[in-house]
Amino acid sequence: MTTESTSIKSNHMPPSLVSNLQSVLAARRGGGGGEDGGEGDAKTSEEEPQAAPSSAAAAAEESDDGSKKPVVLVTNGDGIGSLGLAALVEALVRGGQCDVHVCAPELDKSASGHSVTVRETVAVTSAGFNGATAFEVSGTPADCVSLALSGALFSWSRPALVVSGINRGSNCGHHIFYSGAVAGAREALLCGVPSLAISLNWRKDESQESDFKDAVEVCLPLIHVAIRDIEKGLFPKSCLLSIEIPTSPSTNKGFKLTRQSLWRSSPNWHVLSANRHPSAGQFMSMHQSLGVQLAQLGRDASAAGAARRITAQRKNVEIESVAAAGKPEKREVVKKYFRLEFLEKEQEELDEDLDFRALENGFIAVTPLHLNVHAGSEIQASVSEWLASALTGGGDAL
Repeated sequence: MTTESTSIKSNHMPPSLVSNLQSVLAARRGGGGGEDGGEGDAKTSEEEPQAAPSSAAAAAEESDDGSKKPVVLVTNGDGIGSLGLAALVEALVRGGQCDVHVCAPELDKSASGHSVTVRETVAVTSAGFNGATAFEVSGTPADCVSLALSGALFSWSRPALVVSGINRGSNCGHHIFYSGAVAGAREALLCGVPSLAISLNWRKDESQESDFKDAVEVCLPLIHVAIRDIEKGLFPKSCLLSIEIPTSPSTNKGFKLTRQSLWRSSPNWHVLSANRHPSAGQFMSMHQSLGVQLAQLGRDASAAGAARRITAQRKNVEIESVAAAGKPEKREVVKKYFRLEFLEKEQEELDEDLDFRALENGFIAVTPLHLNVHAGSEIQASVSEWLASALTGGGDAL
């Protein structure tokens, strides 16, 4: 990091962060957090899911290996095989300050949002991570955290902290609603467990795989401080922290408390022809073997019946309406293929305290995300106090 930045080793904060925190605290002292702050916010925030009184030590006592270390659950949205997850788990295990458990999707579930799997069976398979207990799940990040906290998979049901990441790509602005990584942390918040969502602002032609390790080194001390303060009851309540790491983690300008912006990439739908669709060959092959499939599934059906079903399939028709005479009207089904891509667009918001602006300027953006829109000022001030304490040497971890 540069000499002007917040150095994790020297415990100094950049002037911009100091100013940012002071302004938030001054507003809180002067007006109780703004028009929608004050007692109303404090009362409303109490209605949010709160972290249960069980501390990191209590979580450690529930582990089956007798360890007295706090339990940390790690998940992500990019899948169990992602570089960001591997780098984070390796660093946590190497640090030896927590008992690491992993529960992550078996496949890439980016942009899955807060979807959950219902009316379908979810498969869980053990995964190999040295020094950690790990499982891959045939579901979403929200599924993974919900299952892990249920008590059905691990011997405990409440870890000290849930960390989701490190995600490949930023989750600023409205992207938090699409993000599977943020959803994993949000599911923990819904269950009353403190959580962090960590993302790296990956750029296709600029970023390298080694950036994930640099990103881990940058955020690891903050994770350790969070674990310590959770045990002491000092960690911010009723919110999760979204931590956005700039494209070049090793040259970041320090941590900066930010607010969620309205930033969003433009959705762009491309029309694909049938012969360009990647599964077109598989689709045709499936229909060529339709007779065999029907014969296997319908053993009591006659050959004539199977032939009629194949003929009906090839006609590819659907019933649209029923005519006055009682005869169904039919038309040919039209099938089209589309693919969604997100395009970057210039943002007009210029506030330097917004998440994506801080990220573009080289800061590590720390954004509190909460469930109650009326508690924003109260939570922002609470996180401001905690982050200031963490970065100014309030604990030995930094």
